[in-house]
This record gives sequence, structure tokens and C-alpha cells, in this order.
Amino acid sequence: MRAGRLGMHPREPVRSDDGVGDMAGEARQRTRLLRRVGSADLTAVPEVRRALRELLGSWGGTGACDVAELLTSELVTNALIHTDRGAVVTATVVPEHLRVEVRDFASDMIRPRVPNADDGTHGRGLVLVQALADSWGVENRGVGKVVWFELADGADR
Repeated sequence: MRAGRLGMHPREPVRSDDGVGDMAGEARQRTRLLRRVGSADLTAVPEVRRALRELLGSWGGTGACDVAELLTSELVTNALIHTDRGAVVTATVVPEHLRVEVRDFASDMIRPRVPNADDGTHGRGLVLVQALADSWGVENRGVGKVVWFELADGADR
């Protein structure tokens, strides 16, 4: 994998954090994607989607991968449009589920809003996340926040 302006790192196995060590890790291998995206760099959105698609491979079938790409695009776009210090995207996949986190460095919390018809394409990202993710949330991180979603292995999506 090439290194680029996103700070791309090759796929890396992530050891289990549960203290069990390699026994659980071998049975349930985790793979992680970690990207830093620059402030207002919307060209990073398709690059993140492409990296996520590569990470997921055949996980969850085409439908689940498409949903994951869409929701990730929405969260990354929100972070780049509504903050001015970039974001960090983390995706962790195990056979049972995918978790994507987008961390920004703005302290204002977010929530879905009913999009106004006059807003054009704005205001629909979190509504999509809420509708399509198996679970999602926002966590305050002191300096900034993390907006995350999870998808179960949905090969039949």
C-alpha cells in the first residue's frame, strides 16, 4: 500500500484488548484502518472510501460494504465541513462486526436533525447513519469528539 497525504498505513492486525492475548486474537482476527484527513480536504473522502473497501474485502457481502462506505463518507464529510482541524478515521473489522470512528477536534456535540427541503443535500448524514447503522453514537473526548457506527456482519443486507 502506498503512503500518501492521508498518512496511510498498511493493514495491521490489532491484538485483543481483553487481556486474553493471542488465543482470542487468532480465533477472532481484527484488522484496522487508521487515516488522518486534513482540514477541509474533501478529496480525502473517496480515498477513505477506497481504503475501507480494501480493508473490508468480502466481509459482509456487497450490501454491507456499500452501507459502510456510505456512512463513513457521511461522517468524514461532516467532520471536514463542520470543523477546521481535520479528523482521524479508524475502522476495526472482526468477523462479527465493523466499527468505524471519526474523531474530530471540535467540542460541539452533534445530533441528527430533520433535514429542511430548502437545504439541498445538507443535513442528511446523521439521519442516514441513524437509519442504516446497527448502532451509533457520539462520545465527548475532551478535545473533540468521536462519532461512531457499527454494522453487524450482514452478508444478507
